[in-house]
Amino acid sequence: MAFPLARLCILVCMSAFCCYLGKADDVPQTGGGAVDPAQIVAKALLCFNQKNIYSSCAESYRLTVSGNLNVPRDYTDQYCNGPCLTETQLVLNCIESIMTNFAFYNRATIQDIRDTIQAACGYGPERGDFNVMEHIEADGSKTNRAATRIPVSLGLMIIGRILFL
Repeated sequence: MAFPLARLCILVCMSAFCCYLGKADDVPQTGGGAVDPAQIVAKALLCFNQKNIYSSCAESYRLTVSGNLNVPRDYTDQYCNGPCLTETQLVLNCIESIMTNFAFYNRATIQDIRDTIQAACGYGPERGDFNVMEHIEADGSKTNRAATRIPVSLGLMIIGRILFL
């Protein structure tokens, strides 16, 4: 009697894991009604070129399409307390309103950029470090975690299938 109960427990656990895997967290979501993915991305990229968003921040310190923030350590106070921080947040909000799961060319997400800015403008040991890639590698990117969920769930499904044969 214990063996069928163990199978039932495994089935319930696998079902819960697979249902979690099926959530639409990693599917590109849009805030507008555009259907063509190329149009959605093009619209999101326009946020970088809107003159009413980036107007006071020097171009060399702006967030780039590649997902980089080229802010030197000695410019941290001016960046974090001036128009650059506000305008960068406006660009991120603009992108997010068009495509919530936007990924920059360096594979950084909007949240990765926000986390990097928060750490770089904070008063901890990461103050002044605007290197997005180092921040992603230190914390682990959401895109990397999502990519590992699929093989794990496939493995569990195969093991479950073997147990029920």
